[in-house]
This record gives sequence, C-alpha cells and structure tokens, in this order.
Amino acid sequence: MTSEPYPSGPFRAFRYRHYPFLWLANFFSYTSRWMQMPLLAWMILELTDSPWLVSLVGFFSMLPTLLLGLVGGVLVDRVDRRRLMTVTQGIAVLTSFAFAFLMLTGTVRVWHAYGAVLITGACWALSFPARRAAIFDLVGPTGVTNAIALDAIGMNGSRMVGPAVAGVLIGLTGVAGGSVAVAVCYALSYLFLLPFPAGTRQPRATARQPVIRNLVEGIAYVRSNPVILATVLVTLIINLLMFPYVPMVTVLARDVLHVGPVLIGTLQAAEGLGSSVGASLIALAVGLRYHGRVYVCGSLLSLLALFAFSVSEWYIVSFPILFLLGLGMAGFATMQSALVLILAKDEMRGRALGVISLAIGAGPVGSLMIGAVADNVSPVFAIRIFALTGIMVLSVAVLVLPRIMDATREILSSERR
Repeated sequence: MTSEPYPSGPFRAFRYRHYPFLWLANFFSYTSRWMQMPLLAWMILELTDSPWLVSLVGFFSMLPTLLLGLVGGVLVDRVDRRRLMTVTQGIAVLTSFAFAFLMLTGTVRVWHAYGAVLITGACWALSFPARRAAIFDLVGPTGVTNAIALDAIGMNGSRMVGPAVAGVLIGLTGVAGGSVAVAVCYALSYLFLLPFPAGTRQPRATARQPVIRNLVEGIAYVRSNPVILATVLVTLIINLLMFPYVPMVTVLARDVLHVGPVLIGTLQAAEGLGSSVGASLIALAVGLRYHGRVYVCGSLLSLLALFAFSVSEWYIVSFPILFLLGLGMAGFATMQSALVLILAKDEMRGRALGVISLAIGAGPVGSLMIGAVADNVSPVFAIRIFALTGIMVLSVAVLVLPRIMDATREILSSERR
C-alpha cells in the first residue's frame, strides 16, 4: 500500500481514510487488556490472598509475547496483515465471551483466568507487529511519528479508562460484570478492523523463504544496527524490570494505601492519564527529530517514579507519582515502535518489530521474579529493588550504545528537505 501525500496539523494522521478505523480497533483492544488485568488481579487476590498468584496474571498475559513475538514479526512479512489482525482478534472475542459466561454462571476457577489471559495474550503477540506495520503502510516514514503518537494516546487513554471502569464495575457488578464489558470491547475492536483494506504489502521474496531463515535474518539484522539493538535492549529492561509492577498495584493499594477497588482503579488510571498527556505532547510536536532522547529519558523518568511509588504510604502522593510514571511511559511507548519503523529497511520491518515483541516478552520472566520476591519478602521491597536495578541497567545500556540518543535526526531531516 502506498501512503498518500502527508497532510499537516497536530492530528494529521486522522485525515487518512483508513487510519481512524485502525486507531479505534487498537483503542478498544488496548482497553480490553487494561480492564482485564485489574479485574483478574482482584478476583485472584480475593480468592487466594496470594501476591504470587496475582503476579501470575502478568506472567500468563505476557508469556505468549516471549514465545510468539518473533513468529508474529515473520508473519507480518509473509501474510496479509488485515487477515492476521482479524483472525487473532476474532479468537480473542470468543475467549473473552467464554470467560464472561463462566463468571456469570459461577463456575469460574483461578486457572480459567490464567487460560483467558494466555489466549488473548497469544492473539496480541501475533497481531502487534502487524498493527504497527499497518500504521507505517498508511502514513509512510514522515508521518509515522504523529500516527504512532496518536495511537499511543489511544493506548494510554485506555490505561486510564480501562482500570477506572474496571474498578467501578467491580464495586457495582462484581468481576462478572467487568468481564462482560471486556468481551464487548474486544468485539468492538474486531468490528473496527473490518473496514481496513486487505492486501497490505509484504515482500514477495520473504514469503517464499523458510520461516526459520526469516527468524535468523531478523535477529542478525537487529544485531547489525546499533540503534535498533539499543531500542531492543531498552525495551527488554523496561519489560523485565518495570512493567511487572502492574498487578502489584492492587496488592499495595489494598495493604499499604488501604483503599478499595474503586480507588484502586482510579490509582491505576493515573498512569494512563499521564501517558495520555505525554503522548498528546508528542503528537503536537512539529519537527521532532531526537526520538532516541525522548525514548531513553521517558524510560528513566518512569523507573524513577516507580521507585518513588514504592516509598509512598499515602494515596494522595501515590496518584501524582503514577501520573509522572505514565508521562515517562508515553516517551517509551511512542518512540519504541517509531524508532524501528523509521530506521528499519522495508523488507526487514516486520522482523525487526518481531524482535521488539520478543523483548517485550521479558515481561513474564519479570512477573515471576517480582512475584517470588513479593511473596518471600514484601511487595514494597520487590517494586523498590526492581526500580533501582532498572535505573542502573538502563544507564549502563545507554553508555554502551550512545548512538540511540541522536537516532533518526539525520533521516528525518533529509525526509523534510
């Protein structure tokens, strides 16, 4: 698919014919995932009172990304992207409605929750590279930063809306009502994918090569590009040492901040609010060239805020701290994909995104680690030590691969001439 001449304005990507449908599909898919996490975390905490079992929600949610991330990247370069997105989303719809049925009939068990997030996580792992590559197909290299930033606004808005709605629904209807809402959001995401055009481009030669060869070529390509390699390393650090904190918010909010499900949902929404503000600022930026600096500094701000959250014992302090964490996450989430989409060759873009997905798959390992530390020491200590370790490792990674700080400047300057 050839992108149209690029329009102007802060929300210019919405002027493309099909981009709004893709944006809405992604938004409802994000919302489903962010509603699902606190719902299942609360259900398992109430049933078992075990931080370890709560942490397994994050583990099973992200495990498919570790196992299937590279496969998803290869599929992007081999099959029709619309078909890949609709098939995986359709499976997620069926799974979410099945889990809602179990909740409504009172036959649900803890392992059902793990199975639900495992299947929906697999669908996400296979479709994530396709969703990102499809954005590039629609807007091209010059427009991709704005388009990714607008998508990040949707993603981070869902991080605000999803947990807040989940908290309210737990209070009003219980986890069963929240599960129905999750299923409806997944179904809306599927419907908005249908108008997306079929026949998105994939390199012809790639589709004829063995899958294993495609996987090896993708890893070798990332290793040969210092900036993309640095992007993968930062992604690995954040997903291993920061994102596993998400299920622990439920535990800390109940046991340290002493609040119920409604305020827990509101607290988790603070991160989404900060992320939405940050992504909006990036979308409004004109002539942004130093993507790497935004990426690294945003990641560092999030880790510093996570450490501060582990120290706080007051709800009124924890809320703005998580807002700052979300603000930093906007820089990380937006630039993570933008860097790869801008820098990777056309024929390697899907596989490079697949390696990013593989790095995102470090999340389940981090979830097991933080769950073990939380169970054997305390959830507060677990978050604190993870944040400190992340700050140190991120600093070392940037010192070893400093070229990421000036990434994309020369490329985007030449594109605008």
